[in-house]
Amino acid sequence: MERLQKVIAQSNVASRREAEKMIVDGRVAVNGKVITELGTKVNRTDRITVDGKVIKVATKKYLLLNKPTGYLSTTKDDKKRRTIIDLISTEYKDDRLYPVGRLDYDTAGLILLTNDGELTLKLTNPEMELEKEYFVRVKGIVIRKKIVELRNGISIGEKQKIKPIEVNLIELDKENQSTLIRLLLVDDKNEDIRKMMEVLGFPVKNITRTSYSFLTLEGVKRGGYRELSVHEVRKLHSIGTKK
Repeated sequence: MERLQKVIAQSNVASRREAEKMIVDGRVAVNGKVITELGTKVNRTDRITVDGKVIKVATKKYLLLNKPTGYLSTTKDDKKRRTIIDLISTEYKDDRLYPVGRLDYDTAGLILLTNDGELTLKLTNPEMELEKEYFVRVKGIVIRKKIVELRNGISIGEKQKIKPIEVNLIELDKENQSTLIRLLLVDDKNEDIRKMMEVLGFPVKNITRTSYSFLTLEGVKRGGYRELSVHEVRKLHSIGTKK
């Protein structure tokens, strides 16, 4: 048994909040009986209608996308800018996919899309402390002393300090005066990476997120995507679950 508004939301007819309003407004019926009570629970076999039309619970979808720069991590934009949904095949247009967290407009790399609201809430909960790997190209040559400072943590405000789990110096490009650094973080705010590097004295040229927990970009080209396997979905759902 599940709450009626949850089942409606899973059908991709409306969000949970919109579904609740539909119920209160008397637009929803279960097995021919109009329901206006929000606590009502239903079975998957019940016949549910909204405005007289039978709804079907949507199949949950999970995509791993390799986001290019120049795309917003959202489903639509009032200014008509490109969004990550523009990269997805039209076969998913009715699935109401939305991003799990976000990557900045100028940040590339791994981002998940799904219509599984419960999993999204779980993965975006700061208490989960999911590890994410970033490769950051900065202007200038970063000496090892600065790498030590990064490992010790950088304050980007009066009360905020970013301390990576791991910091590795990957490449010194003396010809182009740039440095490539690998950061492993549990903080998912890529804008904070930019602030952190600016405080250190090295403006960011580009950022790519290469992993999200156990998921990586292996086999997924820039701008491409793939569906997660059943095993991967189960593993995501099991994150944080006590054994």
